[in-house]
Amino acid sequence: MAEAFLQRAGGDRLAVSSAGTHPSTVSPLTIEVLTERGIDWSTARSKSLTEFWGQPFDLVVTVCDHAREACPVFPGAKRQLHHAFDDPIWAGESEADRLREFRRVRDEIEAWAGDLAAELLTTAPAAEAT
Repeated sequence: MAEAFLQRAGGDRLAVSSAGTHPSTVSPLTIEVLTERGIDWSTARSKSLTEFWGQPFDLVVTVCDHAREACPVFPGAKRQLHHAFDDPIWAGESEADRLREFRRVRDEIEAWAGDLAAELLTTAPAAEAT
């Protein structure tokens, strides 16, 4: 979700990629809650950190504590930032509970991504985040 909202907020002025420590399929609930915000994420795929290892980045952001622990230093990153969000995949016992949690986390990520993109766009003409 962070990639989607950073792409939207940054437009063509930010190059954004995302990857995980244990990539799997994109959750249908992620696709659903992004669609509610007008973002088509149906063709997105989860990528592994190893796909980006050693590439130069202006900024590497971790959005969960596990990723920060697994990747305390990212080779090629000029700057690293951490902002932990709850993982909604484990929330609630029912589909309705999980959907509610996905929406809550989506809203948090959307607000944070807008703020981060605004900061990056005012401090660097062509920032790149992953």
